[in-house]
Amino acid sequence: MLLLVAELPAPGVRANLRTVSAVSSDAAAVSVEPALDVRRFTRAEYERLVEQGVFENERVELLRGFIVRMSPKGPAHDSAIDRLHEQLLLALRGRARVRSQSAFAASNGSEPEPDVAVVPSGEYRNEHPSMAFLIVEVADSSLQTDRTTKARIYAESGVEEYWIVNIRNGLIEVHTDIVDGAYTRITPFARGSQITLHAFPDVSIGASDVL
Repeated sequence: MLLLVAELPAPGVRANLRTVSAVSSDAAAVSVEPALDVRRFTRAEYERLVEQGVFENERVELLRGFIVRMSPKGPAHDSAIDRLHEQLLLALRGRARVRSQSAFAASNGSEPEPDVAVVPSGEYRNEHPSMAFLIVEVADSSLQTDRTTKARIYAESGVEEYWIVNIRNGLIEVHTDIVDGAYTRITPFARGSQITLHAFPDVSIGASDVL
């Protein structure tokens, strides 16, 4: 099955497009003349496609109405996820649910799959969580998308704290203080630093234990 997909423009802006199975999250803009007016997918439509097995052998997510192919994962990426997940699980047992690489219902047009999400305790058998205390993306080749498109999506959905584990530069970038749907404070933490969770001030994570 082929889908019309495109580079991720700002809301309300026309996008150039091509016909492929999915678009890379860091793909360069595709030049097509004339530019076509793209019809984006809703989250409900995307979930129906997922249920039908359309993306059975692909790692994709929905960002601003576009079905986006996720970046390949390396050992450092998976190791950071495993270590962070384990620490959060131990620290927050009974107070929150810690999920890894599971869908998050960010909006009507976005359903990303963050590497780690701390969400309210509850049952998510029938629908994905739409609220999170903390979302974490582990970034290598996806760093630009995580800093721009995904940061905006998470801020607009009200996620008060968003971390980017920047493997490339050995930092954890903590995004907070949402104003008009955007994070206004970005604090970098290097190895040796302790990061205190905003929603759980008694819980701290060592950057060295993740990076």
